[in-house]
Amino acid sequence: MDSFWMAALWSILPTIVVSIVFVIVIRGILRFDRTERKVHAQIEAEERAARGLPPKSS
Repeated sequence: MDSFWMAALWSILPTIVVSIVFVIVIRGILRFDRTERKVHAQIEAEERAARGLPPKSS
């Protein structure tokens, strides 16, 4: 019975590892996108202020 559980563990382990890596990569992509959008909005606001334009609404 012990070999059954070891075989079950070894068969599901790659799926768990790939899932964890996938979640980490997707989380990093989403975090990077959020940060990039925030920085881009800040730069755009600074450029609008430098040109004397009103702040962009929403």
